[in-house]
Amino acid sequence: MSSGSFFRRESSGLLMAFILVLLVPVLNFTGVLSDLSLNLLGRYLCFALVAIGIDLIWGYTGILSLCQALFFCLGGYCIGMHMLLKTGSQGVYGSALPDFMVWTGVTELPWFWKPFSSFAATITFGMLVPMTAAFVFGYFAFRSRIKGVYFSIISQALALATWLIFLRNETRLGGTNGLTDFKTLLGFPLAEASTKRGLYLLTAVVLVAVYFGCRFAIRSKFGKILVAIRDSETRVRFTGISVARYKIFIFAIAALLAGIGGMLYVPQTGIITPGRMDVRSSLEMVVWVAVGGRATLMGPIVGAIGISLLYSMLTGALPGSWLYVLGGLFIVVVLFMPRGVIGLVDDAKARIAKLRARKGTAP
Repeated sequence: MSSGSFFRRESSGLLMAFILVLLVPVLNFTGVLSDLSLNLLGRYLCFALVAIGIDLIWGYTGILSLCQALFFCLGGYCIGMHMLLKTGSQGVYGSALPDFMVWTGVTELPWFWKPFSSFAATITFGMLVPMTAAFVFGYFAFRSRIKGVYFSIISQALALATWLIFLRNETRLGGTNGLTDFKTLLGFPLAEASTKRGLYLLTAVVLVAVYFGCRFAIRSKFGKILVAIRDSETRVRFTGISVARYKIFIFAIAALLAGIGGMLYVPQTGIITPGRMDVRSSLEMVVWVAVGGRATLMGPIVGAIGISLLYSMLTGALPGSWLYVLGGLFIVVVLFMPRGVIGLVDDAKARIAKLRARKGTAP
């Protein structure tokens, strides 16, 4: 493939990379974009990472999972535990233990908190914990050939059960209040504008790398098998391919992306609670992908950023109306925009191309 052909085919991805990695930080540094707006956009990019994972399993493989918010929070809790341990005596009570443990009567750090004092171990666990949870759940579900709406219901039940566990103070993870009051990350104060700018830039670079990596995978033989499983799982199974293995693997990869998104999200937002892993959050993530456009990779990014921005606007102007708007968006997409926003753009390009072709052939 020539370099010119490559740039034409990847024009949308390259434009996204330029805007997110170069243009947005420059706008912030020059004062055109405020620190608050940059921080909000950084959070939206974390959501986009989760949305890409959902697109891999739903858009390309045909698995509708309603527990991706759970994997997002598992990664978020891992990095949150590390930052709280590093807060140490800077907390309200001046204790080496996190503040919520002090006022709940805990006198010794729980054993499962201890590995998170190491940043390297934290990053490792932040990726492995969501992947392992997805692998175990997917192994039993896909090996039993559970699919369709039944898998969606079971994944929803998993998210609900885990949410109820995290709500309990006995789990030593902050209960309903979750983890908050983080001070630093790797010694950098989270309140500093330079730290926020660095976290945004890291998130943008990771998102761009994930986008192009997934695009390469989807265009490979592996990606073609995923699409074949989505279109006709029975036929793929008759060819001798282990459908369960592919499903388990892609489900674990989607959980990995969600976990990475969670780890990048928590330092930028300053809090992680069980409320982020409830069923409603997972449903909202599915709507991101549906509105943006399934099986496009770019669509989930557009949907996650666009809907999150709409949420920020409406919750300030019309409090309490968000669920109605979100439901209305999903209905509109299902009835009139089955291919999402990206599908509308592609249709518009096709129509323009036809009009130009007609004008070119007209006498």
